Amino acid sequence: METSVIEASSLKLDDLHHIAISVTDVAQSVEWYTSHFQCRIAYQDSTWALLKFGNLSLALVIPEQHPPHIAFTSDRAGEYGSLKTHRDGTRSCYIQDPSGNSVELMDPTSL
Repeated sequence: METSVIEASSLKLDDLHHIAISVTDVAQSVEWYTSHFQCRIAYQDSTWALLKFGNLSLALVIPEQHPPHIAFTSDRAGEYGSLKTHRDGTRSCYIQDPSGNSVELMDPTSL
């Protein structure tokens, strides 16, 4: 059964929260991104950082600590697994898409 254009346009869409990329040195990468782009540091420690841009956040991760991934906020995040509370206070779970990419589903009430 096809969803009509009217029905589809009334759906609440999930938000893309951040993209996480692998880096070898978090501090060095934060310095590079903040000196080349207009962004602000939302969180930083030795294993990951979150940089806020105008339309999206960029996570810089050490792969041994955090998988490279794409993160969405979803009211249904808890339906995909047990939500874990992270150091920054957010709650989420990780799943994999059919191609094996890591996808983080974030509880929007924890942001």
